[in-house]
Amino acid sequence: MLAPIHSSEVIGVGMSKLENSLSEDEFVLVRETKKAQMADLDEDALIDLHSRVRRARNKYVKLYRRAGAEKVDKKKSRATGRSANQRNAGKAEVFEDALARVSRRLGAVARQSAEALKQERLALARVDSPVAGDGATGQGKVKSSGKIRVDSTRESSGRKKYEASSIAAGARRQAKKDKKKS
Repeated sequence: MLAPIHSSEVIGVGMSKLENSLSEDEFVLVRETKKAQMADLDEDALIDLHSRVRRARNKYVKLYRRAGAEKVDKKKSRATGRSANQRNAGKAEVFEDALARVSRRLGAVARQSAEALKQERLALARVDSPVAGDGATGQGKVKSSGKIRVDSTRESSGRKKYEASSIAAGARRQAKKDKKKS
């Protein structure tokens, strides 16, 4: 991870200078991560934005590290190598902040989506479940005719693999016992 950069260190270049040094595409990307811009985005659009911001952040982190390593070799000092690499460090920090904003918003939207799916699933379960008041009166203990229960998992590929594995394991155990007897 990047060494923590205090705003006073990056402001050596100046935050407005740093924002002005962003290319137009980068500036638009950072602006897309503002709260008002992300308010109407759905989960898929947020995932797309998150990956674009992460790619930009990774680019400047990589440039920062590579340029820093080269300058350490040339200047024989990590401190002077770092000071000559402020612009990449600043851009990496700008994109790190943008990534954090998108991640928070994506997490909130994902939680809302999960809650909506849960409520939908519970509502569907309530509709499918038999209600105590349905059914004939005075015909015995069972109030409803119930559902026909059929095990639909018997035909699934996972079930077939499981049963085949179980049969094979039994065959191996039996072969082992038969070998000991003879």
